[in-house]
Amino acid sequence: MAAWFGQSNSTSVAVMILLVWISLLGCALAQRQKQPSLQILPASSVQRKPVGHSLLLTCRPDVPDTNLISDLRWNDNRNMTILPKPMNYYYPLYDSKGRRLPPKAGQSSPMIYTESIAGGTALALIFNSLQESMAGTYFCAASYSVTEKLNAAVVVETYVAITWKDAPTDQRPLMGTDYIVRCEVTANPPATVDWLRNGDQIKSSGRYVIENRGLLIKNITEADDGVYTCRAAVMSTGELKNREIRVEVQIMPEVQRLPRVMDAVEGQSFSVMCNATGKPVPEFQWIKKGTQQNAADLDRFSVNSITGQLDISQVEQQDHDSYACIARNPAGQSESVTKLNVLIRPKIIEFINITVSENEEAVFLCKAFGRPAPEITFRRYGTVEEYSIGLQVSDDRIILEQSTDDEKGETVGTLRISKLTTTDDGLYECIARNRGDVAFKVGHITVEYRPIFDHMKALPPVYTWEERPANLSCFAQAIPNATIEWRWNDRRVQDLYDTNMRVENHGLRSDLIITPRDRRYFTAYKCVANNRLGSAEHLMELREARIPEMVPQAKPRIVSATSITFDVMAPPVEPGLPLTAFSVQWKEQFQSDWNFAYNRTWSPDSPYIVEGLRPQTAYSFRFAARNVVGLSQWGAYVDQSTPRRSEPETPRILHTPIQEEEEDNDPIVTSPYADHFDMRWNIPVDNGEPIDMYRIKYCPGTKVNGIWTEMEEHCIEQDIVRMTNYEMRNLQADTYYRIELMAHNAIGFSKAAHVLMKTARGIDVVLRVDSPTLSSAAVIGIVIGSVVLLLLIADLLCCAFGNLGILATLCRKTKRSPSDLDDEAKLGSLYGWRFPLPYCSGSLIKERPPSPLPLPPPIVKLGATTPLEDEKQPLNTQPPAASPLKVNSSVEYDGRVVHSRSGEIIGKNSAV
Repeated sequence: MAAWFGQSNSTSVAVMILLVWISLLGCALAQRQKQPSLQILPASSVQRKPVGHSLLLTCRPDVPDTNLISDLRWNDNRNMTILPKPMNYYYPLYDSKGRRLPPKAGQSSPMIYTESIAGGTALALIFNSLQESMAGTYFCAASYSVTEKLNAAVVVETYVAITWKDAPTDQRPLMGTDYIVRCEVTANPPATVDWLRNGDQIKSSGRYVIENRGLLIKNITEADDGVYTCRAAVMSTGELKNREIRVEVQIMPEVQRLPRVMDAVEGQSFSVMCNATGKPVPEFQWIKKGTQQNAADLDRFSVNSITGQLDISQVEQQDHDSYACIARNPAGQSESVTKLNVLIRPKIIEFINITVSENEEAVFLCKAFGRPAPEITFRRYGTVEEYSIGLQVSDDRIILEQSTDDEKGETVGTLRISKLTTTDDGLYECIARNRGDVAFKVGHITVEYRPIFDHMKALPPVYTWEERPANLSCFAQAIPNATIEWRWNDRRVQDLYDTNMRVENHGLRSDLIITPRDRRYFTAYKCVANNRLGSAEHLMELREARIPEMVPQAKPRIVSATSITFDVMAPPVEPGLPLTAFSVQWKEQFQSDWNFAYNRTWSPDSPYIVEGLRPQTAYSFRFAARNVVGLSQWGAYVDQSTPRRSEPETPRILHTPIQEEEEDNDPIVTSPYADHFDMRWNIPVDNGEPIDMYRIKYCPGTKVNGIWTEMEEHCIEQDIVRMTNYEMRNLQADTYYRIELMAHNAIGFSKAAHVLMKTARGIDVVLRVDSPTLSSAAVIGIVIGSVVLLLLIADLLCCAFGNLGILATLCRKTKRSPSDLDDEAKLGSLYGWRFPLPYCSGSLIKERPPSPLPLPPPIVKLGATTPLEDEKQPLNTQPPAASPLKVNSSVEYDGRVVHSRSGEIIGKNSAV
C-alpha cells in the first residue's frame, strides 16, 4: 500500500507540472495572437557588411492570420518606398537542380530592389552590391486587418574591406636602381601595413624604407630577388590579409662587342654568333643597316632568336653591308654593329700553254680575278715549294713578276724562264689566293729541242745467230718529232736495195730488220734523227751470239752421304747475253760412258745441290753453262766420294739471334709471347738414312758468374715426327730457356743445336692467334700456287691481246715444224732477254709484239738447230735397263726454297 501510494504521488506531481506548462504555453499563444508584428531576418537590429558585398533582408509578418496582411513594403534610408524588380529584369537565379545561373547578356539587376518570397507571405530586400551611400535605417511596414499598422526597422552599416589597390604579385625592378615594391591598400577604417621577407619582419632602416605606396629598396641588386609579404590589418574589424609579391631583379642586356669587319666568301655559307648577358635571358634580332630590314625576313638568312646565331646559306655580293645584333629583354636592349665584307673567291681566267725552243726565254702568263685582288704564285706541278716574287735563289734563270689592279680585282702573274733547257719542259701550276680561297690551274711549257739518244746509250748490243732475223729499233727523243733514217757504212740503207735489210717505220720508232746471210752483217749501224732544230746520230751494234765458254771451276762445299753442294764458277759472259742455267752430269767412277749419266739443271741464282747419291760411292761430275744460244762444252770435272751412312747433320734453328754470346756460348733469341714460343728449324742432311724424328729439350735456368745453371726438375723433352716446328707452351714470363734440338735417323742422333730463348714480360707484345698456324711447306705451297695463278692470268692476257704466251704457242702448234718447236723450247725467245716483259714471250716471225719504249724488241727467227760440234758424247733420254732407278731431274731456286722435279736430261735432245 505504501509503495503504491508513493508511486501514485510522484505521478500526480508530473501531471501537475505538465498541466502548468500547457497552460503557460496557451497563455503565450493567446498573448501573441493578441499582438501582431513584423519580423526582419536576420534578427540582428544592426547589419554590418563590407562595401561591394550583397545583402538579403527578409520582412516576415508574425500574425495569427497572414491573409489579413496588406500593403507589405520596404522603405529606404530616406523613407522612400523601395520598388520591386521590374518584370523585364527578372530571371531565375537558380535552375531546377539548385545550380546558380549566369546573368543574361546585356541585362543587369538594380542595385536595390524588393522581391516577394515564401508564396507572397514575406518580402525580401536585396542589395546587389553595397555602397557606402546605402548605409542607414531601413523600415518594413504593413497593414493588418486594414486598421492596424505594423512596423519594423533594421540598421545597415557598411565598411570598406582591405583591398589591394596597386600590389602586383610579380614585380621586376632593374638592377642598380631605387625601386618601390608596390603595395597600396584601401580600407575603411584604414589598415596598417607591414612587410616580411622569408618570415622575418622588415623594418625601415638602411636600404629599406616602408612607404604608403610600398617598400622602397635602394640600389637594388640581384641578391634582393625573392618573395616579399605585404601584410595589411584593420584592428577595429580584426581583418588581416597577406599579399605575396615575387620580386625578380632584371639586368639590362649587354651585347659582347662583335668584330669590326667580318669576311664571308661568296657562294659559301656563313655563320656568326652574337652573345649577350642579361636577366631574363634576352632575345636576339639582326638588322641589315643599309635597308633596315629584319634579317630573319630575308631570303637565305636565318636567325636563332634564342642563341643569337645568324646563318647565311649562300653568301651573295649584295649581302655586303653592316649588320646590327640587338639583344632585348624587359629591362631594355643593347646592340653591336659589324660590317660583313663579302669576298669573291679567286678565279683563274687565263693560263695558256706555251711552246718555246731550247735556250730561248719562256714567258708564262696567269691572270686571275677576285676580291680582294688575289696574289699569284707558280710552282712546278707535283712539288710543294712555290716560286717567290722576284729572282729565285735556287735558280737565277727564273723570275716571278706580279701586277695588281685593286679596283678591278685582277692580278697578272708572269713567270719568266731564260735559257730554257729540256728539264724545264713539263706542267706548272698557277696558284691564285686571297682571304676567300685558293684557286689552281695547270699549264704546260713545251720545250722544243733537237733529237737526242741519251736513253739508248746504256743499251747492250743486239745478238742473233744462224741467220735469224734481228731487229734494231731506234727511237729518238725530240720536240718536234724527229724523222729517222738508217746508214750502213755511211750509206743510206734505203739506197742499198739489200733484201737482207728492211726498214719499217712505226710512228716515232724505226726498226731495221737484218737477216745476216754472212758475217759482214755483224757490224755497227747508224741511226740518224733530224728535226728543224738539229740532228743526232746513234750507233747500234749487231753481234753474233755464241754458246758460253766452258765452266772453269766447280768445288764441293758440303758433302754428305746422299748429297753434295757445289760452288760453281761462271764463265765470262758478253753484255746483253746472260747465262740462263747451269747443268751437271754425274756418274759412278767405274762407268766410262757419260751417255748413262744423271743430269740436273739449276737456275743461276740457286744453290747447286746434287741429291739422291749413294753413300760410300765414288762419283764423277762435269758442268756446263747455258745461254739462249745453247749449252757450252762440258768442263770443270770433279771426282768426289760420298761418306758412309751416318747420323743426320745438325739442324739449323731458323730464328735470328738478338745477341751472339761469347765463343762456346749459345746465341740468344726472344719470344714475342710471355707463355709460349714457336720453335722452327730446317731439314738437315740425312746422311743416307731418312730422318724419322726430332728430339727437343728445353729447360728454364739462369747464368751465375757466366755459368748456365738449369732447373732440371722443370726440363721438358719431346720427340717430334715429320715436323719442322714445335710450339713450347705453359712457359714462364721473363724467363730464359735453354733449347736443345737433335735430328734422328736409323743410325742415331745428330749433334745438338743449342739456343737460349727469353720470354716476354708477362703481356704478349704481339697479338696472339690461337688458330692453327701453317707449316713452312703449306706456306711454300700457297706461294707457289699464287705464282702459278698469276702466271696463268698473265698468259691469258698475253694470248688475248698479243697472241703470245704458252696458250698462244699451243694454238700455233699445228703451224710449226717440229724443229721450230724444239728450238723454241730450248732457247726461248730472244725478245724475252733483249727487252724483258712480264712473262709474255713468243715467236717473232709472223707477228712482232709491241716494243716498250725506248726500244722495240729484236726480231728472231726460230728454226731448226744443228747439234753442237764440240759436244762429243751424245746423251740418252732414257736410262738403261740395267739402271731402272735412275731418274733425271732439274732444280730451280726461288730465293728461299730449292724445287727439284723429274724431267729430261741435258744433251742434244733435251732443253734447259
